[in-house]
Amino acid sequence: MSPEVRTHVNMKPYRRALALPGLRSLLVVAVLARIPLTATGVTLTFHVVLDLDRGYGAAGLVGAAVTVGAAIGGPLLGRLVDRRGLRPVLVLTAIAEAIFWSTAPTLAYPVLLPAAFVAGSLALPIFSVVRQSIAALVPEEQRRPAYALDSMSVELSFMIGPALAVALVTAISAQTTMYLVGGGIVAAGIALWVVNPPIREATEPTGPQRRVPRREWLTPRLLAVLALSAAATLVLGGTDVAVVAVLRASGEVGWTGAVLAIWAVASLAGGFAYGAVHRSFSPLVLTAALALCTIPVGLGGAHWWLLCLALIPAGALCAPTIAAGSDAVSRLVPAEVRGEAMGLHGSAVTVGIAVGAPLAGAVIDASAPLWGFVVTGALGALVTLVVLPIELRRRRIAEAATPPPAEADLTSAAH
Repeated sequence: MSPEVRTHVNMKPYRRALALPGLRSLLVVAVLARIPLTATGVTLTFHVVLDLDRGYGAAGLVGAAVTVGAAIGGPLLGRLVDRRGLRPVLVLTAIAEAIFWSTAPTLAYPVLLPAAFVAGSLALPIFSVVRQSIAALVPEEQRRPAYALDSMSVELSFMIGPALAVALVTAISAQTTMYLVGGGIVAAGIALWVVNPPIREATEPTGPQRRVPRREWLTPRLLAVLALSAAATLVLGGTDVAVVAVLRASGEVGWTGAVLAIWAVASLAGGFAYGAVHRSFSPLVLTAALALCTIPVGLGGAHWWLLCLALIPAGALCAPTIAAGSDAVSRLVPAEVRGEAMGLHGSAVTVGIAVGAPLAGAVIDASAPLWGFVVTGALGALVTLVVLPIELRRRRIAEAATPPPAEADLTSAAH
């Protein structure tokens, strides 16, 4: 097969997905809208440390307050989207973001801490809304490449947002950067309000939705997917901290940006490959592979370029693992509760990152940098073992419900 043909075959799933009305504009808005959101953590840290003259521990508490608030508020906002529609929630959260970011630079630390929690609980739900809209715009058989594109767009946002915040703090000030980040978030909310992406498929009824009891959709299978998503981001959060610690221990901390950039590029390449292949991979398989590939990364800590090479296999699994989780959630719940379910998925991702980073830090402080990779990777693998029985039971039920070939042929002939 010629290179031209191979490229055409690989690009076909993406071309089909991007040809769907509304998806291309949604993804463009998603990338731009997420950039200021990905800059919030770094910006708040610099503000607390530089402007309020507090330590990194105090800055971490502010970040934790935002994270806990987001984990609690995500499903509640998703439920509100399901019941009231997207635009009222965008208005509510955009106003809350405007109030917080316009006042936060002037707040004393004891006031900033609870304000950060409230702001987190009413944060603009860009990540979950985009994933919910993809499920509405894209038929099930084409969602894998669509969610792969979304996962790659998240990676791009995280590559741009924090770096841009650092550049602004360095060039201007942390306080001014807070105003700019807040303005960017409000602008993102306005852009989403104008685009107004659908949250229901064209064939689904609009207007008031039927109440679906949680016991009907919050199944063991869905809980397993949420646990796997949390485990995956726990591994990623731990890796972020461990990379810095390993490079610092080897006296090559100046190469941190280059190593993290290689990690991100590997994730983009993996996300592209995941959306292009014709075979689906379960979140369980991808999370297990991500965790196992992360465990030995610390062995490459002797030189920065060895660490880059060690990170590539795990990096290539980052975007596919997150995409597979989003795809699975979209398929496992009815449309009436998809917003709440995506909010739960967002909370799982947030909690994983929030636990992974301090866990790796504590392990590194108590032992050596390479153990940050080992412990978080091993914990991620342990979660996959815990949920494995649920996946095996699902497959047994699916196989039992599928008639043998001969029976299937007879059934088809009868119709």
